[in-house]
Amino acid sequence: MRSIWRSLDPGLARDIALVLAADTLVGVSFGAITVSAGLPFWLPMVLSVVVFAGAAQFIFVGLVASGGNPVAAVLAGLLVNARHLPFGFAVADTLGTGWRRLVGAHLIIDESVAFALAQPSPDQRKRAFWVTGVSLFVCWNLGVVAGAAAGTAITDTDALGLDAAFPAVLLALVLPSLRDRHARRAAIAGAVVALATTPFLPAGLPVLLALAGVAVAGVSRGRERLPESS
Repeated sequence: MRSIWRSLDPGLARDIALVLAADTLVGVSFGAITVSAGLPFWLPMVLSVVVFAGAAQFIFVGLVASGGNPVAAVLAGLLVNARHLPFGFAVADTLGTGWRRLVGAHLIIDESVAFALAQPSPDQRKRAFWVTGVSLFVCWNLGVVAGAAAGTAITDTDALGLDAAFPAVLLALVLPSLRDRHARRAAIAGAVVALATTPFLPAGLPVLLALAGVAVAGVSRGRERLPESS
């Protein structure tokens, strides 16, 4: 892993390191929020190893801690993670074959996909995906363990603003892509759909419906290309 880090572009390595630091703090917040909500100490660790998907983990814990049905919480998490299906198609060439493909599928998360797709060549995409995925798996789980330990002493995680850490990291990942006007249109359309449907739909569904923003951007891009093809 150290040799792969050295082969990365210095700017990319810096960006990945910053995301690792931020997501480690999010892992700390997840562990602390879970344990301080009265859930078992081992639960955040098991979720982080088996699920390894921050949004789904936060939704599961939030629903269970508020008295929701665990089955409904699992379904909500699966709905949120449905976005990983198109992610898998997008980075299929980086996963390899055999056991590497199986491990790689577990490392398909927003950050690893975002860094991989930003690279210009297949080799660079592969390096960015694996460095981000493996490093983040380690950092996330270490953060969760530290947070769970701290959660036994913290009684009010809301007072520390820990619940805002995860959305803040996702926003930081999205911001650079908003320089493209099509990405801006997709983000705005998706945000409008999610905000409009959140009061009426179960947790997880508004996020999936927000993918309609991608269709809006696609239609817009297609219209701009029509004169070129005519």
